[in-house]
Amino acid sequence: MALDDLKNIKHEIPWQSPVEPVELRADSEFQFNCHKGVSCFNACCKNIDITLLPYDIVRLKRRAGLTSSQWVNRYTLPYPMDAHDMPGLKMATKPGANECVFLTESGCGVYTDRPSACRYYALGCMGVRRAARAEETAAGAAPAVEEIYFMVKESHCKGHYEPRSLTVSQYRQEQGLEKYDDMNREWRDIILKKRSSGPTVGKPSARSLQLFDMCSYDLDNFRKFITGDGFAEVFDLPPAERRALLADEDQLLLFAFRFLKQVLFGELSLALKPNARAARLAKKLARAAKDTPEPMA
Repeated sequence: MALDDLKNIKHEIPWQSPVEPVELRADSEFQFNCHKGVSCFNACCKNIDITLLPYDIVRLKRRAGLTSSQWVNRYTLPYPMDAHDMPGLKMATKPGANECVFLTESGCGVYTDRPSACRYYALGCMGVRRAARAEETAAGAAPAVEEIYFMVKESHCKGHYEPRSLTVSQYRQEQGLEKYDDMNREWRDIILKKRSSGPTVGKPSARSLQLFDMCSYDLDNFRKFITGDGFAEVFDLPPAERRALLADEDQLLLFAFRFLKQVLFGELSLALKPNARAARLAKKLARAAKDTPEPMA
């Protein structure tokens, strides 16, 4: 559902939502400012519901000097993103409170590496697919994902009354969101494809969910995965490209998304080795034969 649709049903929503059902574009102007002089400063950090995106985790685990799995185990809470239990992660809170685990007396303790959701506040962003244009339908192409924005006006936030106006594009640049959006865009496209495909894709297998979890939230294990024999048997990844990926976490994350799209949706962007499927099948059969006991005479 696009935000345009929400305009028509706002009166039917039986709860109060802080999301304003008005679609904003990059050049749309809005009024907002957040700084230490605002009376509500840090109030939003004391009652959080922060969904973490893959690049958020890369930045934060790198800052902490931890592996992906160490950081995730220490600072996140798992939740199902849909009815098929696609794994999602939320930021952990302090014991017995809804405060962000990184909130300090002086403010955010990880400010320069804060997550995308914190950078966007008090804006929101979502990807939508419009109805296909005639030329797209004729070419058999799916409509491109379009990013739209909207305001989030919570009652406690006084930043909306600050005398400053700027465009969505200016705010994104100010908050360092361009890099974050570039790094997370392909992952968000995967989520959108999964939701929009519905029954045509069906319930992911347990193996698919494990791969999704690793590629999304455990980059260190994905690094090990692409250096293993199993990956090398199937994918034709040139040694120079492999070395470059292992040396650059940002590029490795983008490669993980390409791998996910190939595994989940059959989008072939990674070269396969000739007869890779047959070779793996033969190896499985040989292993099964070895494990089968000899018949008794």
